[in-house]
Amino acid sequence: MLGYLIYLVLLIAVPLWAQSKVKNTYKKYSKVMNANRMTGAEVARKILDDNGLFDVRIEETKGTLSDHYDPRKKVVRLSSDNYHGYSAAASAIAAHEVGHAIQDAESYAFLRFRHTLVPIAGLGDKMSFIFIIAGILLGAMNLVLVGVIFMSFAVLFQLVTLPVEFDASNRAMNQLVSTGIIRNNEERQTKKVLNAAALTYVAAALVAVAELIRFASMFFLASDE
Repeated sequence: MLGYLIYLVLLIAVPLWAQSKVKNTYKKYSKVMNANRMTGAEVARKILDDNGLFDVRIEETKGTLSDHYDPRKKVVRLSSDNYHGYSAAASAIAAHEVGHAIQDAESYAFLRFRHTLVPIAGLGDKMSFIFIIAGILLGAMNLVLVGVIFMSFAVLFQLVTLPVEFDASNRAMNQLVSTGIIRNNEERQTKKVLNAAALTYVAAALVAVAELIRFASMFFLASDE
């Protein structure tokens, strides 16, 4: 019973805490203006151009913290606040997304591996619980095993995402400093934004691993009976 309660806390509380941390940090540093008075779009364009990525476009996208890099269309998409904003948060997030564009241009191994996992990870995310629940209801542990295998691919995707995101943040920090976009007294603020964003990926990976361990344990325990 205690183990199940701990599992529920991990499943619910950790992601909520990570999301809250990101939102609060973003809210705080979205009010802190960067010294160079560059918008997120301008920061992204400068870093892209400095790295010879003139073919990568920058677009404004709807939503809050909806920023992302689209490797298929070679587009860095920034949410409106970050696209037009002059804040420390806007600079950090724009540079992070450009970090993914640089990874793409350099054929960063973990990014390539993650791309190959997308189809099967998406299928695993959708199908795993269907097989697991069906197996439990029907008492068919072979179906549970199929569900666990599907889930393992989704978990692998979450784990591979971690080095991809950490590397993009490191690249962002290095680019912001080397190009002179941020100054010494702004480095701490930028790191806080990047570190907070990374927490969401860590939380997602922890939850995914916990779920996989739980259902895998269920299968092995049932198999031993």
